[in-house]
Amino acid sequence: MNTVGLGDIEMTLEDRGVGRVMLFVHGFPLDHSMWQAQIDELSRDYRVLAPDLRGFGASPLGDGEVTMRRYADDLALLLNRLDIHEKIIFCGLSMGGYIAWQFWQKYAVRVAALVVCDTRAGADTPEARTGRAMLAARVLANGPRAAADAMLPKLFGPESEHSHPAAIAATRAVILRNSAAGIAAALEGMAKRPDVTDMLGGIAIPTLVVVGEHDAISPPAEMRGIADRIPGAEFILIPGAGHMSPLENPRDFNAALHRFLQRIDSGDLE
Repeated sequence: MNTVGLGDIEMTLEDRGVGRVMLFVHGFPLDHSMWQAQIDELSRDYRVLAPDLRGFGASPLGDGEVTMRRYADDLALLLNRLDIHEKIIFCGLSMGGYIAWQFWQKYAVRVAALVVCDTRAGADTPEARTGRAMLAARVLANGPRAAADAMLPKLFGPESEHSHPAAIAATRAVILRNSAAGIAAALEGMAKRPDVTDMLGGIAIPTLVVVGEHDAISPPAEMRGIADRIPGAEFILIPGAGHMSPLENPRDFNAALHRFLQRIDSGDLE
């Protein structure tokens, strides 16, 4: 693991491989390790960056308010600190997808392609914002276990309880290692995120939209709607997976990602 200074924090990240840069941005309330199967495979052909966002994993929370735009600003600064100025492939899951939209809005000139997984384009409903505030309060009062108890039943598909118990246990351990303050700050940031639905039609780069077959947080129909709004976007359904499609079915997820990347590298997608 490497660390890179971003002013108020030292961001921790996995930086592996050489070639075109792929940036993998984790979901809530996780860390970079959710991408381990992708890091291991894609770093054979690409330079893979997988950071711990501020307040997660080994990256401290730092000062000030956390928003999806601030996470995006952190990632742009990270690329600058690593002297990466070529266009990157940005891959984000769930909250990482919210950050992808913000990164695209502000730093479109730095993005060659988008991969958005198990995420949403709409803002929270009032009920969802209230739910996030209540969970943030429980986390601050009782620790990360409150987040693990609330989120784990939603993260994995029904098949994973029997087929991937180790992955579920490892994910719970990741959540428990995160700081209560970082989890609460992210909840508040997600609750305040804007609706970007009207922006989707202006995304003029190759885009892959991926969702688990049994995702209960970002249902396939909603994800297909996102793909339909992005000109030329490709939609992929990952069988047997829930919200954590890269972790639950890495074989099919990686195969879909490889096909997409090969089409970009060959010039089929411009």
